[in-house]
Amino acid sequence: MVNPSKIKEAYRKVADQNEKFRRFLKNNAVDYELDAHFLKLHNMIFAEYDCCACGNCCKLYDILVNKDDIERISQYLGLTENDFIEKYLAASDEGYIMKEKPCRFLDEDGKCKIYEIRPSVCRDFPYTDKPYRLYHMYGVLSFAEECPVVFEIIERLKKIYKYRSNDCQKEKRKNNRRRNTNEHGW
Repeated sequence: MVNPSKIKEAYRKVADQNEKFRRFLKNNAVDYELDAHFLKLHNMIFAEYDCCACGNCCKLYDILVNKDDIERISQYLGLTENDFIEKYLAASDEGYIMKEKPCRFLDEDGKCKIYEIRPSVCRDFPYTDKPYRLYHMYGVLSFAEECPVVFEIIERLKKIYKYRSNDCQKEKRKNNRRRNTNEHGW
């Protein structure tokens, strides 16, 4: 597993390969089979990894807070919903987001002070246990730049699919040869 502090560097090394892998999956993967692999890897890796030891998502992303989250968190903090909104949230196109980055509820040790009642986007992140990952690979790959778990899932998927980055180039050359053969009648 990549150290959270070194994730950007590790991602840069495979960014081009990841984009080729995304295209490879788009052309070769069966959506429900890919979802099953994602779910299995998600469960396996999260069983061994303490997500709270990283906190990159809490430091880097806008945290969307929905109405249910506002109700639950404000009650936990002993605030009215309006007081909670005024103190911690800012309006956005999608509703409300936490005012500050890193999140105000992230303590010095990287632990979430409201972990048990955290916003739903926090509970669901990095979405690798959700269906239709094939159709959301851009998002998944963008998360791999910040999240060691997503990075690891992508690397293990490459092994499962026996992917090698030069496979895309070989396939492209083969398709070009076929096209030239058809166009020229060779």
